[in-house]
Amino acid sequence: MYLNCHSYFSFRYGTMPVQELVDHAKKHGVKTMALTDINCTAAVYPFLKAAKAAKIHGVVGVDFRNGIEQQYIGLALNHHGFFELNRHLSDHKRKKRPFPQKAPHWQHTAVIYPFPRPYSQLGPNEYLGIHPHQLKKALRSPWIAEKDRWVLLQPVSFHSQTSFNIHRLLRCIELNILLSKLPVSEQGNISDRFYSTLELTERCDQHYWLLQQTYELLASCHFEQDYQEVENKKRVFGSEKEDVAKLTELTYKGAKKRYGHELSEGHKQRILKELDIIQKKDFVSYFLINYEIVTYARNRGFYYVGRGSGANSIVAYCLFITDVDPIELDLYFERFINLYRSTPPDFDIDFSWRDRDEIIQHIFQNHNTDLHEHVCLLATHNTFQINSSIRELGKVFGLPKTEIEALINYVSKPGNYIPDRIGSLVLKYSQLIQGMPSHLSIHAGGILISQQPIHYYTATDLPPKGFPVSHFDMVTAEEIGFAKFDILSQRGLGHIRDSLEIIQTNQGKKVDIHRIKDFKKDEKIKHHLRKGHTIGAFYVESPAMRMLLAKLEADEYLGLVAASSIIRPGVARSGMMREYILRHRKPEWRKSRAHPILYDLMPETYGIMVYQEDVIKVAHYYAGLSFDEADVLRRGMSGKFRSREEFLKVKDSFFKKSSEKGHDQKITSEVWFQIESFAGYSFAKGHSASFAVESYQSLYLKAHFPLEFMVGVINNFGGFYKTEFYIRELQACNADVQLPHINESEHLTMIKGTTVYLGFIHLKYLHKEIANTILQNRNTEGAFSNLRDFINRIAISLEQLLILIRIDAFRFTSKTKQELLWEAHFLTNKQKNKPSTNHLFRQINLRGLTIPNLENNDPRQDILDHLEIMEFSIADPFLLLKSMPQGTVKARDIKSYAGKEIELLGYLVTVKYTRTVKGDIMNFGTFLDRDGHWIDTVHFPPVVKQHPLTGRGIYLLRGKVSEEFNFYTIEIISCEKLAYWNAADDQPKPNPPSQISYTKG
Repeated sequence: MYLNCHSYFSFRYGTMPVQELVDHAKKHGVKTMALTDINCTAAVYPFLKAAKAAKIHGVVGVDFRNGIEQQYIGLALNHHGFFELNRHLSDHKRKKRPFPQKAPHWQHTAVIYPFPRPYSQLGPNEYLGIHPHQLKKALRSPWIAEKDRWVLLQPVSFHSQTSFNIHRLLRCIELNILLSKLPVSEQGNISDRFYSTLELTERCDQHYWLLQQTYELLASCHFEQDYQEVENKKRVFGSEKEDVAKLTELTYKGAKKRYGHELSEGHKQRILKELDIIQKKDFVSYFLINYEIVTYARNRGFYYVGRGSGANSIVAYCLFITDVDPIELDLYFERFINLYRSTPPDFDIDFSWRDRDEIIQHIFQNHNTDLHEHVCLLATHNTFQINSSIRELGKVFGLPKTEIEALINYVSKPGNYIPDRIGSLVLKYSQLIQGMPSHLSIHAGGILISQQPIHYYTATDLPPKGFPVSHFDMVTAEEIGFAKFDILSQRGLGHIRDSLEIIQTNQGKKVDIHRIKDFKKDEKIKHHLRKGHTIGAFYVESPAMRMLLAKLEADEYLGLVAASSIIRPGVARSGMMREYILRHRKPEWRKSRAHPILYDLMPETYGIMVYQEDVIKVAHYYAGLSFDEADVLRRGMSGKFRSREEFLKVKDSFFKKSSEKGHDQKITSEVWFQIESFAGYSFAKGHSASFAVESYQSLYLKAHFPLEFMVGVINNFGGFYKTEFYIRELQACNADVQLPHINESEHLTMIKGTTVYLGFIHLKYLHKEIANTILQNRNTEGAFSNLRDFINRIAISLEQLLILIRIDAFRFTSKTKQELLWEAHFLTNKQKNKPSTNHLFRQINLRGLTIPNLENNDPRQDILDHLEIMEFSIADPFLLLKSMPQGTVKARDIKSYAGKEIELLGYLVTVKYTRTVKGDIMNFGTFLDRDGHWIDTVHFPPVVKQHPLTGRGIYLLRGKVSEEFNFYTIEIISCEKLAYWNAADDQPKPNPPSQISYTKG
């Protein structure tokens, strides 16, 4: 009886989650209803599922509005009607065109126009929607001639006064206005809710025929979506039979390249087994499309890494989708594809951030047709978070910024501050809107490709990125049967890609980065792994990973694969990371400390669950769960399915069947604790192996071409650390690092031999167009001879010119910075922000310039200039200290002080903030000493409170040297940020520029 219901996917208008909307409908005895969110179809499939469970006939449609003004409602009579609605909605939203007052002539869609509107004859499938309070007026209008086409338009957006209050606040957030300024015309009516049939009849003045006509319209709508019958793209190379033949042909062709011409019986059996299951599960096109994507990438010379659950597949390895050999790693194929699994395995294909957009563009061009779109990006739904909600509602209530920040602090750490009445309202409603969807966003890399036009399933928006995006998210996509293709961006691949180009330019060498088998035996790489010398290398450069590698002393591929997974929070939280290190370092303890069944299942990881596969093995062989139950358990570990009912059922089954197999309840509880600790964090072994392959590639470049590799890292602005520390790593490798140079530097950092020139991009206040002009002019007219020549040729303001002088970019002139600053003021006549013209100084005789004697610049002032202009310095930061403490220990000598208290000087690199079990904050710090050696520190909660780290700078660290597995850390007792030299205290004041003496030339 309700044909205009809104969920909270009517962004910043509706207030009810889909399930809550259906629950309220059921409570009021509703038998049929239509979900018509405002300009959105995100909730369609969850609604149909919830309505079916509640035995409600669910109808889907769209409430087409310009702002809040309703133009018409469209209801899908069938699947083709949903296509019509989605295409119309997408066309107007993507082109940012308002919806017309008149709907298109649809064949499979019912249109309801809201009363009042000028009378005109209704077409087929067109109706007039009458709100209860409009009924008397409608009966006296010309529309009485079409009375048999009237339907009841009773909107449903709220369920209570609180719900309506939330709506009004959301409207204010949308309009960016104060609550007191919200006009009635920009909000719904509190009466827009569900009523019992009797109440609804009374609201219609006993005109029961209006309800009957509404019911008949809704009953004529038959959009019944079978959630498992979404047609993903099929027939890649022709018919499905031809696709199977093609996949088989490509697999065996690739197998010969991977393993040689004579395949072993084991390889043949594995390939046959996988191909059989892939065909039975109808995943052939999924594999072929991924194959086509990576083939295009290889032809374009793009570097990529295929990872995810699909890395367990030998077919994927033979198709070059992944570089992980599942035979070598004994990867468990059934773990991700078995006859119980309906969704295909995941292939996460990482590309350099520079190449990814072209790959996505290729997919759209390759699978769309001239008539219809078949491809879209996958959406995510950005939700209101507590802090952002407080900020938004604080503005709506007119609170000043200081009060808003006080409320945010109050939520995270209640103290003496007590919110007033308005503050309490802000806190109350910010908690109520927390978690509500705010707007559509883009999934990190998911792409959907359908056999039918994509608008049969979803409307699409067009975000600034330029590729259409669905309205539903990945959870819904999986539920209705969509297989997503994950095309991701990763800086680590950019490091490798650029490093290879730089090596070829600087050394004339072409490096084959795919010789993974050789890299696994490389002694230099082994040394870097054992010592944790991994700065810049993908996935293994963080302080925690360097610590783990050093403790493990792992220098083998399988050890690195394990480390990639052990470092994840799941293993660490369960306490098994330390246990793994212990068993790894002491072989005699491996079997004795492990449960016999677990050790037999996982001898490679000493009976410790490290990978998702291990959890599946334990669930199946320890507890006796079936493979389909084990797969539900695996999916439950991903986090997004964690609260599902089936996961809890599997948990009960795990304990029940373990007990039936005679396992001790205490041991079973310990095993389950390990499983639970993996939730949302664990890696598939193939996933870790893929990461390890890329780590080996990075480490090979770092070990053999350290300078070029580090320049590649710097130019991609990606990694665990800030740019400064990659520059210091360059310096530690004996590179001659130079500040930006007018005649040598490029836009990005470049290397000539062992000399590295930082790029203009590091000068944060230098305009990009100025840098481009300098480079273009230098390329066409040659190097600049002096400052005067530069000003002659480049249109630049005094402000921009001073940046270049202060960073010493004109040092080739042999003039000091002070002399150049005087000259710059003179030559530009102190016309700040007013660019000179290219010919200004060519048209007049320049005056001779006599500069007074100036004192030499203090090198500390240079460092301050670097910090201001680049946010880092290439000079020794310890020179900035006002006074240098004596008697401190150097990082390289720490091990000789094990168990003792020492003092060190450390330049702060990074801090990790974490919480103890009690919720107290503790820190893990990373510092550099003056020699460029790393210092790792632990700051327990009492120290964090008394001696907090207060941002970048140099600290005097006092603490006790702790050693574990031959890795040394400092347990901090106190730390003090040391004062920097203040230039104003002793810097001589130069004469002002107006005192320059000159003669006419």
